[in-house]
Amino acid sequence: MTQTQTILLVEDSPVDILLMQRAFRDRVFANISLQIVRDGDAAVFYLNGDGEYSDRERYPLPRIILLDLKLPRRSGHEVLGWLKQQPQLKRLPVVILTSSRQTLDVNLAYDLGVNSYLVKPVGFASLSEMMQNFGEYWLNHTELPESIEIPGLS
Repeated sequence: MTQTQTILLVEDSPVDILLMQRAFRDRVFANISLQIVRDGDAAVFYLNGDGEYSDRERYPLPRIILLDLKLPRRSGHEVLGWLKQQPQLKRLPVVILTSSRQTLDVNLAYDLGVNSYLVKPVGFASLSEMMQNFGEYWLNHTELPESIEIPGLS
């Protein structure tokens, strides 16, 4: 039996969240749990297991993070920079999913240690196809680091 894998989507746009949920549902990602947080601070709290996110049964650490760049409270770059400095979290694969094609954003993301950088396509069909390819690559063909267990968090 395959274990459920969690993907953390860090996205503030309600429309983009809805489209991503639909893309994941339509593309039949078996054994995938999509957790969603809507700003950079919430992403850090989730990953750190702070406050409401301390229940790891309900909010498990993700196998992969899909991270938008233009977020309220803390940008995607700031979240990525924080994450890569955390000894127990730094190996979590992060895929930027943003509308920005700006060279500065792309270069800074790779400088901070992002694993991949995707530009949101226009139209649901293209997004759905992109997520299918994402799932195939990251969940079926990529060796991911071992799941992380943080003592003291349950």
